[in-house]
Amino acid sequence: MLNVLNSLQNTYSLISPPPLFFPSFSCRIHTYTPILAIEDLTRYKFTQNPIQINQIHRGKKKMVGAEFEGSTNNAYANGLLQTNNGCLEQKVDELRNLLGKTDDDPLRIVSVGAGAWGSVFAAMLQDGYGHLRDKVQIRIWRRPGRSVDRSTAQHLFDVINSREDVLRRLIRRCAYLKYVEARLGDRTLYADEILKDGFCLNMIDTPLSPLKVVTNLQEAVWDADIVINGLPSTETNEVFEEISKYWKERITVPVIISLSKGIEAELEPEPHIITPTQMISRSTGISMENILYLGGPNIASEIYNKEYANARICGSEKWRKPLAKFLRQPHFIVWDNGDLVTHEVMGGLKNVYAIGAGMVASLTKESATSKSVYFAHCTSEMIFITHLLAKNPEKLAGPLLADTYVTLLKGRNAWYGQKLANGELTLDMGDSIKGKGMIQGISAVKAFYELLSQSHLSILHPEEKKPVAPVELCPILKTLHKILISREVPTQAILQALRDETMNDPRDRIEMAQTHAFYMPSLLGQ
Repeated sequence: MLNVLNSLQNTYSLISPPPLFFPSFSCRIHTYTPILAIEDLTRYKFTQNPIQINQIHRGKKKMVGAEFEGSTNNAYANGLLQTNNGCLEQKVDELRNLLGKTDDDPLRIVSVGAGAWGSVFAAMLQDGYGHLRDKVQIRIWRRPGRSVDRSTAQHLFDVINSREDVLRRLIRRCAYLKYVEARLGDRTLYADEILKDGFCLNMIDTPLSPLKVVTNLQEAVWDADIVINGLPSTETNEVFEEISKYWKERITVPVIISLSKGIEAELEPEPHIITPTQMISRSTGISMENILYLGGPNIASEIYNKEYANARICGSEKWRKPLAKFLRQPHFIVWDNGDLVTHEVMGGLKNVYAIGAGMVASLTKESATSKSVYFAHCTSEMIFITHLLAKNPEKLAGPLLADTYVTLLKGRNAWYGQKLANGELTLDMGDSIKGKGMIQGISAVKAFYELLSQSHLSILHPEEKKPVAPVELCPILKTLHKILISREVPTQAILQALRDETMNDPRDRIEMAQTHAFYMPSLLGQ
């Protein structure tokens, strides 16, 4: 490290943007201030006097302020400004009482999984309640050992230096130097390490508030009162099976909120869908009464930047109403609903068609007409499928379409479809993509196709007047399976499916679904 510090003055011009700077004991800091010895840096304290740092950013001089030790700031960096502490304490106390917490025992909340949505969810709780340290403790678990590659470290350094509030925070926490070293290639950063400073590896461009990060799963969950499942569906079962080992001696039962929007399918003994909440209950033995699902038309980075959003928390009335109140924030409205399974399934269904939407957008050069044609067909298939899975699917129309709409606009599954169609990604790269995380639509395509292709679930074809598997009335789902899973056809096949002259009017599929009793509760394992 000493060699790095001694060489920085000669190498700052290699870093753009901006040049590196280090403080002296004077009240003002200049870009060309001589580098201090390492022992001086460790003794350095911010003064109460204003500090001006001259930075050169992309060739332009920029004045950046710095934060001082002892200054007061009620707002968390890039987070939610909370001014009504009395109201917040009341919400915490109500939930603590419901959980049977004593006065000297804080409410312990842990987020398991550090993808974009899981990290944002934990950061929102930290922003809202983190100052009530005697009453609530918030932490997040992620696996250790995931290194940050050189290009990501360079981009992260640029993000840090483009954000005045983040730069101040890191300097105050004595955490800036490691990002300098990583930018120079003299140090390897790790995902759990940068998450402590508020950087989610899947969402580098949106800095969060600093988080308490735990890499030991047992330490993270053994005494948790509320567990947030931020894992993809493909990992949920494995991780919660391990968690169950640490809960064998527990007296109290934790409450679990699943954020996962993915599903899996089982074909034995009867074909049915397995949702993340069902995986958690099966793995841990916890009753479904204590397991809830939260979902809605949300993009993680936009929610953390306080774009207005809403979501539903679904599950037993005992927990969903108090948790909806606890989670509700001025820009994030949380409603409650008792229909857990169908909301959870629909949250996974829209990921299927989002991938196809991305393909269509790329292949047609963002043609509004082509995208609207695709939207008409894919929504008619989704409506048809909901009639198989829900007794009263009309109640899901609003949430399902809203979630589908936002995912088609900006979700990672639509992004994946675009990159796949334009050749920037290939299927051989798998479903876990650098900077984005798990593309859950891929496993959802496989699950829904396998489920709906079972011949004994047959329904009467409206034109051919013979029994067929439900998937035969879902040509887009069939095409996506051929592209992504069996790899029989290229991405261009999605356009051929739309142009197929035998394709029924989407209205016919919707009308058929509405006039026939297709509901099959066995598909939900009920």
